[in-house]
Amino acid sequence: MQKESIFSFIQKVLVNMPEGWVKTTTHRLDIYNEALAKTEFLMQFEQLFEKGDASRKSLEELPTAYDYIRLGHPLSCVLEWTLAKINDVDAHQVISFSSRTAPILAILRKNLLENKNTRLVFNKELPAFLDLEKIREVYGYNFEAIKIESLSALDNYAGSTVHIKQDGNNLSTTLESAADFTITTHGRLGSIISINNDSNKHYIGDIQHVRRRETIAMTPADSLKVLKSLVNNSNLSIPSIDTDVKKKVLKTIQEVAGIDEAPVVGSSGLSIQYAIMMGLIDHANENHPGKPIKFVVPPNCYGGTNDQARRVAATLDHVEIMDLPVDGENDMVNSTEKVLVEIAKQDAIPYIIAEIPTNPRVEVPELDALKKVLLQERKTPTGSVAVDPVFILDQTFCPNIQFMKAGELLENVRSISYASGSKFPSGGKCTAGYCIGNPNAKSLMLKVSEHLNLCDNEATDLQYELLAEQLPGMNDRIKGAYLNTREFVNFIEDTLPEAKINFVSEELAQRGFTPSVFSLDLPTQGNSPEERENYKRNLNLKLIHLMINKIPHESKFCVSYGQLKGCYWTVPATSTQGTTKEEDKDYIVRASLSANMNLELHKQVFKEFVTTHIH
Repeated sequence: MQKESIFSFIQKVLVNMPEGWVKTTTHRLDIYNEALAKTEFLMQFEQLFEKGDASRKSLEELPTAYDYIRLGHPLSCVLEWTLAKINDVDAHQVISFSSRTAPILAILRKNLLENKNTRLVFNKELPAFLDLEKIREVYGYNFEAIKIESLSALDNYAGSTVHIKQDGNNLSTTLESAADFTITTHGRLGSIISINNDSNKHYIGDIQHVRRRETIAMTPADSLKVLKSLVNNSNLSIPSIDTDVKKKVLKTIQEVAGIDEAPVVGSSGLSIQYAIMMGLIDHANENHPGKPIKFVVPPNCYGGTNDQARRVAATLDHVEIMDLPVDGENDMVNSTEKVLVEIAKQDAIPYIIAEIPTNPRVEVPELDALKKVLLQERKTPTGSVAVDPVFILDQTFCPNIQFMKAGELLENVRSISYASGSKFPSGGKCTAGYCIGNPNAKSLMLKVSEHLNLCDNEATDLQYELLAEQLPGMNDRIKGAYLNTREFVNFIEDTLPEAKINFVSEELAQRGFTPSVFSLDLPTQGNSPEERENYKRNLNLKLIHLMINKIPHESKFCVSYGQLKGCYWTVPATSTQGTTKEEDKDYIVRASLSANMNLELHKQVFKEFVTTHIH
């Protein structure tokens, strides 16, 4: 009866759920409490279940679940809650993934750091893409893999037992507890892991963090498919991938980049970045055995990039992170020169991850000088030629610039460009990311593709469809969004000349750097640095809240960029730089504009802000 009442309630939820549960990819920071994200959502969802209330109004009033989409979202939470509820376990012990490999890697990572044994047990053959030797050699994870007839045949084991089940088109609703962890895979839709036994609950946060940094949760569309299959007791519908759609996306990426190399498309920007990092480590191990690897990362860049890089280094003794100061008083060219000299002294392999323009201060280095530094030959202490750098360029802010095209900055530098698809490529409609390498990086890209496949992090069918729909018009949207941003920046300079604005110059815009994001240092006051800083931080929020309260249909307190309409506001230090060291955070306002918005109304509200709050 309990199971029937749960399924009956979920059927009503699926009929009445808000449209945003399937289509929203970013969250509003003003209604998001990160510390209570899933807890708060599920607590109130449980209350609705107890009351039998699945009305659209009540569902719309539920707080944000996780952070839309990567770490989790309403439908992944509802799926996890449903499976947990009918098995009488805590909902936090059930975690869905878009990847079939990632939950395995999550446990292996945790056990490596805890020096704990792991055995993977399975009834059928393991998926062909799950290269166990590569996981041992490149990721450094230790485990044994055993094929079994049944769990009852297992003997006692001093470590974690992970049961891997392949359900195909059927969905088992039973979460077996004979193993420490049960991972059920579902075709191309992903997997669901259940954390069995109270003694394993301390794994929950670590598994969720892998989902946040190296992959994504099962997508809303796929979670919806699984939920419908579950409550209707029907087979999962897993159609074959549309190869024409995929070909169109890959061809469009080549056209945008201006090169003919083969791109790869992942489930998110961080899925792509993870494949890049692990692919490069694999390439280095094969081609430069024994040499240390240095990933060079700006300390104040996007928190996901920063955190993921350090997480990889934490599990591999021969991989280390080095800082690349790029903003403010620091110059990317000088910093790159210094770090490459130091890496050559150590006879190490340099992999540089950087953004152009930088985030959040929107600065562009002197490109000819940067090219010279990247191409310069250096010697190791023994006199041999140092390994040349690979430049990994995050082009999320300006995906239209053809850096790797013949005659451009990175033509002769081993380079890989990548972008988060939740921004301009999809216009905010999906999270898929992509990357493409220049001809010098062909062997590197083969490894990137191999590790994207191993991690089962390729874009989903729907993500390909959305990219095929949105990518062709991307450059036009970038142009229109830039024009709105330039006009708004000019207005702010005239209205509040004492504010400091970080944005590209007209000269850089003429050269193709046309971002639609700018950062704003508001004027402040106070008798001490602390007073001045606190005053500015409060002023930041006053501006943002005035904008979103006065223009709620367009202005949002959000971390997105490249959206199809409206204007998004954030403070990087409290959103995109979440895991960045405190001293490297930027407590400034960052605004991102689209090509489709009421610019005059935004000017009017900004003028009201100056009149009301600037003294």
